[in-house]
Amino acid sequence: MTSPTSTDWAARLGRTSFIELDARARAVALLDDGTARELCGPFDRIESPWLEPQGVVPQSDDGVVVVRGRLDGRAAVVIAIEQAFQGGGIGEVSGVKMATALSLAARDTRAGTPTAAVLLLETGGVRLQEANLGLATVAEVCSALLELRPLAPVVGVIAGALGCFGGVSIAAGLCTKLIMTEEGRLGLNGPEVIQAEAGVAEFDASDRPLIWSITGGRIRTRTELADELVLDDVDALRSAVIGAVAEGVPGEHRSQRIGALRASFEAAGPSGSGDRAEAGDLSRSGGHAEAGDPSGSGDHAQAGKPPMTRGRAWTLALADGDVNDAVPSALTADVTLGDDTACLLAVVPDPRSPYHRARRGEVGLREGLALASAVTATVAQDARLPAGRRRPIIALVDLPSQAYGHVEETLGIHQALAAAVDAYATARTAGHPVIALIVGTALSGGLLTHGFQANQILALDDPGVLIHAMHKQAAAQVTLRTVAELDELAKRIPPLSYDVADWDRLGLCDELLTVANADTPAEGDVRKAKEALAAAVARARQGPLDLSNRLDSPGARRTRAASRRVREALTAQWD
Repeated sequence: MTSPTSTDWAARLGRTSFIELDARARAVALLDDGTARELCGPFDRIESPWLEPQGVVPQSDDGVVVVRGRLDGRAAVVIAIEQAFQGGGIGEVSGVKMATALSLAARDTRAGTPTAAVLLLETGGVRLQEANLGLATVAEVCSALLELRPLAPVVGVIAGALGCFGGVSIAAGLCTKLIMTEEGRLGLNGPEVIQAEAGVAEFDASDRPLIWSITGGRIRTRTELADELVLDDVDALRSAVIGAVAEGVPGEHRSQRIGALRASFEAAGPSGSGDRAEAGDLSRSGGHAEAGDPSGSGDHAQAGKPPMTRGRAWTLALADGDVNDAVPSALTADVTLGDDTACLLAVVPDPRSPYHRARRGEVGLREGLALASAVTATVAQDARLPAGRRRPIIALVDLPSQAYGHVEETLGIHQALAAAVDAYATARTAGHPVIALIVGTALSGGLLTHGFQANQILALDDPGVLIHAMHKQAAAQVTLRTVAELDELAKRIPPLSYDVADWDRLGLCDELLTVANADTPAEGDVRKAKEALAAAVARARQGPLDLSNRLDSPGARRTRAASRRVREALTAQWD
């Protein structure tokens, strides 16, 4: 005799399972009867241009469904990710559908028709077959979500066993309210990705009870990383969504509660077991209080002078004077750029960090909150200045990605990174020119957090600059290819390439800089970089406060034709 499935139990209890519905049916089920209207759907046939050349059959809606209608009488748009297509991975077309729908809802709300958004998030994150464009569109989704959120509720729903992972988990952390079922999961790094990056000793992807005990809906709600736990039932979920929308826009969002997040991380400590003695007081000591080496790697014994990475070298070279290292892995400094004094931020390695998965310059729990705190403080200090005089913020980028670790997922690294994304986007929309300067490696959630919310992005034209959605070896494991196969595909599929010149051709870079020595910048290199940064600040002050200019660059006009078609089609069909 076989055990009853969730559908069987739902039927016995007189409920209709939400999990068993596809994305289109889920979206329609939430809206009032007879009001649902799908936009930019499968009959528009705007498919990803990058899948077929890789032997992957594209889908005519690219796995994202956008449905307008009314929710308990209120105008709303439901954006649903179809987990059955490419594991819910977000690529160029699907990401732009999400971002455009959110921006149009914001436009309508500003014009007097309040339009809430509901995001049905079933995704593994960025679609690796479209790596760099998927990463870019997730950043654009976060920006558009933050454009709408002060005006109308943005409610996230995570209901299925696939869960919400990758960069989209950052978007989940930005939502007004987050509703989960017990079957749902939420985390930045999926178990298989952590195992591929850090090994089975760090996270055993086959241990299902472990996975749900860390990322499942029940624990995420209990630890206040989600707001409401709901049964797998269409009526129950619809009722919860209606209630969340009716509550309106709160005075403070989860991603703005930096102090509360820091307190929760410190209370748990790097072991995740509540050992404050091991953690030390991170806000005051910067993590230098130690009780042995929690990783067992011996890094503490060898820790002395921090390594001179590109990020540190360029920070020291550009800084006007002293560099603030109160958090040793998150440097801040003042930089004179013409008539402006800019605030520069960089994430660098800290071999003594109590979080062993964030010792080599990864963006982890401390780093996400340190960036959020520094940017938020800059915005508060300049709040009374005219918009044209608010300080530029320079994100100096040289980082190997986000931290892949058991502790990080337990404590909610996605929420720490969401806090930083929120802060950068808030600064940009408040009139602070946000400029990213990529001098080294810029991968995955690290770049999403620290750099991809910038008005302008500059990069060194140098072989040491590598940009992508995942480390190459891990990407090969996840996509079931060899590294050699990925390298060969990258020659024909630009979004797969790690090369900065290919990244520039995607329209994602505003200027490439050639310098004499990228590792140890000489005086001429520093002068050239400062001149380029000053020019980027001037362009940012003349440009839009959102990220819409990314689709209007010469490179985007050539390479992101599908993105532009989505924006045009969805806008035309919206009204």
